Amino acid sequence: MWRQGDTRPPDPCRPNRVIVVPRIQLRDLCGARSGDKGDISDVSLFADDEAAYEAIRAEVTAARVKDHFGSLVQGPVERFEAPNVWALKFVLYDALGGGAPRSLRADNLGKTFGANLLRLWIDVPDEVAAGARRRRAP
Repeated sequence: MWRQGDTRPPDPCRPNRVIVVPRIQLRDLCGARSGDKGDISDVSLFADDEAAYEAIRAEVTAARVKDHFGSLVQGPVERFEAPNVWALKFVLYDALGGGAPRSLRADNLGKTFGANLLRLWIDVPDEVAAGARRRRAP
């Protein structure tokens, strides 16, 4: 797992140069809301500013969200962009073990999916990491 300060492999165009990229959690850049309808959960991320939105938009793909949730999400994940409010919405199908009345999960309504997604680590430009308003001191 990459962490802040880790290095990436050398740039093939500059073999003697090592790139250091800040790595932070989504919780440092945005808030989240989540909900459900049947066996479908939806999670929306709301960035704090335009730079954070662009970093999140580049890093947080539908495939990455599906991978983050692992076996909790059995179906596909769709992503929708709302740039006018600096938001991304993810719709997770077959994500609630059959839905609220049928599921044996502790969170059969998907209310914790937002908090869970905020734990995802992403690579961001230095200026985005420096401007992260929610960031906790190391």
